[in-house]
Amino acid sequence: MVFPRLNPTPAGMALAAMAGLTFCVLNVLLRILATELPPFQVQFLRYASGLVVLLPWILRQGLAAYRPRGIRGQLWRGMVHSTALYLWFAALPNIPFADLTAIGFTSPLFVMIGAVIFLREKMFWQRWVAGLLGFAGVLVVVGPQLSGAGGHYSLLMLASAPLFAASFLITKALTRRDTPEVIVAWQSITVSLFTLPMALLVWEWPDARQWGLVLVCGCLGSFGHWMLTHAFRLADISSAQPVKFLDLIWAASLGYLIFAETPTTSTFLGALVIFVSTTWIARVEARRVRSPS
Repeated sequence: MVFPRLNPTPAGMALAAMAGLTFCVLNVLLRILATELPPFQVQFLRYASGLVVLLPWILRQGLAAYRPRGIRGQLWRGMVHSTALYLWFAALPNIPFADLTAIGFTSPLFVMIGAVIFLREKMFWQRWVAGLLGFAGVLVVVGPQLSGAGGHYSLLMLASAPLFAASFLITKALTRRDTPEVIVAWQSITVSLFTLPMALLVWEWPDARQWGLVLVCGCLGSFGHWMLTHAFRLADISSAQPVKFLDLIWAASLGYLIFAETPTTSTFLGALVIFVSTTWIARVEARRVRSPS
């Protein structure tokens, strides 16, 4: 059991935060690979390598252990996630980074809305406040650089946000009948299949160093999705969304350490807003678990 001394909701939030950090490291490596190889090929390799990493566990436990209790849900999740990836990668080279960041962080808000409509989760007002504060923190960071120069590519990026949200909502629904290991394995299988055709059209053979980076991406991606799926299994998906805004802090820190991108004053102010809102909602959720209404 993950975090055995924590109640389910705080444990889920902690796992979501760790998954966010893992995905930020993954995105740094994907950013490097996408400058050297076609982006559509990189998105395929990221999920195909994730499946390769999982193969030893799948073979050791037997294929029967990874048989889902409903293949339709797994296929729908893979198709929705792949569609979101295609839109995201199509817009990526053509949209300013600030616009990309702001649009990308609308996904948690779509998830929170979807959790109420489709999963019938009870939304406490504190979750809405924390989510909106987190998004406000993102705008504090990227607002001064917003340009709107992405044109219709900005619309493509925006269209990917509710699709990623839908993928996460389907994942939450799948956790009611399948284990995180099964869900992560089938995500790798389905996304690899759906992204393979475009990868073949632009294929360039990676060199030895690039293959090494691809393998590391597979490890990080599978581990990150396992933590996130486990977080969704432990807690309401809406409770984990304010934690998503911590990703901006992780990304800014990695940008400074790896790419020598110096944080601005607005970065520190936005990070402070995000940190305060996340800490506050974590304390609220912990108290709610101890003293349920």
